[in-house]
Amino acid sequence: MSNLFWLTDAQMARLRPFFPKSHGKPRVDDRRVLSGIIFINRNGLRWCDAPKDYGPHKTLYNRWKRWGEMGVFAR
Repeated sequence: MSNLFWLTDAQMARLRPFFPKSHGKPRVDDRRVLSGIIFINRNGLRWCDAPKDYGPHKTLYNRWKRWGEMGVFAR
C-alpha cells in the first residue's frame, strides 16, 4: 500500500471551480499535480524529492508558483 497522498473525486469536484481555465495545449492531470503539491508541502520536501508518481518535479513547482501568483491557493 502506498503512503502517497491523493485527492478524492469529491475533493477535486469542490476544488475544480478555483482552477484557471486551460488555454491552448491541455494541461497534465490537475489531480496528480495538486496531490503532489500537497504531499510536498505537508512533508516539507524539496521539489526535486517529489515521488515520480506525481510527475516531473519541475511541473509541480511551476504549477505551484503560477497558481500561487494567480491567488488560486488563497481562494
